[in-house]
Amino acid sequence: MSVSIALHLLAAVIWVGGMFFAYMALRPAAASTLEPPPRLQLWVHVFKLFFIWVWLSIIILLATGYWMLFAYFGGFANAGMHIHIMHVAGIVMVLIYFHVFFAPYRRLRHAVITQNYPEGGKYLAQIRKLIALNLLIGLLVVVIASGGRYL
Repeated sequence: MSVSIALHLLAAVIWVGGMFFAYMALRPAAASTLEPPPRLQLWVHVFKLFFIWVWLSIIILLATGYWMLFAYFGGFANAGMHIHIMHVAGIVMVLIYFHVFFAPYRRLRHAVITQNYPEGGKYLAQIRKLIALNLLIGLLVVVIASGGRYL
């Protein structure tokens, strides 16, 4: 159980922490120092690297989360409300990420390759809003996961 919890927490920290860093530090720094073409190229490269870690985090979170749910709690019926909220919020986060990866991120990459920077800016703005939403949900999940059973 302790290995599963450690892996689960590590994967969550990588994903949520990465979003926090990207949104709160990298985004404003890039916006204030780079013109649109290099800024969009930077984001495509950053996402390419970060999304590998997000895919790995999702796999680990789902595998360890369901393993703990069924091996430790004996299924959903025996899990506390905080586990149910964490589960639903996590699935919503995964679905938002899938949309980001398969829709605006792909379009952003294509816009940068074809040097259509106004179009790329539009897709980056969509990604920014969705990452802000996922970050908010992720921070909520951290609070619920760490203190939910005490509420």
